[in-house]
Amino acid sequence: MTWLRVTVLLLAALAAVPGARAGDGASAGASARTAPAGNVEAGRAEFARCQWCHQAGPSARSGFGPQLTGIVGRRAGAATDYNYSAAMKNSGIVWTAPMLAAFVKAPQKVVPDNKMRFWGIADEQRIANLLAYLRTL
Repeated sequence: MTWLRVTVLLLAALAAVPGARAGDGASAGASARTAPAGNVEAGRAEFARCQWCHQAGPSARSGFGPQLTGIVGRRAGAATDYNYSAAMKNSGIVWTAPMLAAFVKAPQKVVPDNKMRFWGIADEQRIANLLAYLRTL
């Protein structure tokens, strides 16, 4: 994947996240619409859907999907015990909160040809809750 394509994908992903600014890549900006605050316990409940493929926590291991412990701030394709798609390994993405939000919303738009077979979550509150939980791991 060329640097130009990665840049375009990252900018498109940031544009899909309310409150994200293309200039910072990681923090919510001052905009008319801000992302909702997440609830950790609601996020833990939301993660139950993810557990079909992903594990998280101190004894987490990759299986059908990569383990998600410490996902916030981790480079995409970095879990050593998972066989990622070439698209994910070569994406150059670092999983910031805005990037994770965009990916959870539309995985194939953010990283085309990745292995995750998931339609995405459209509801911004559910995404915010999930991210609040993932930040605790």
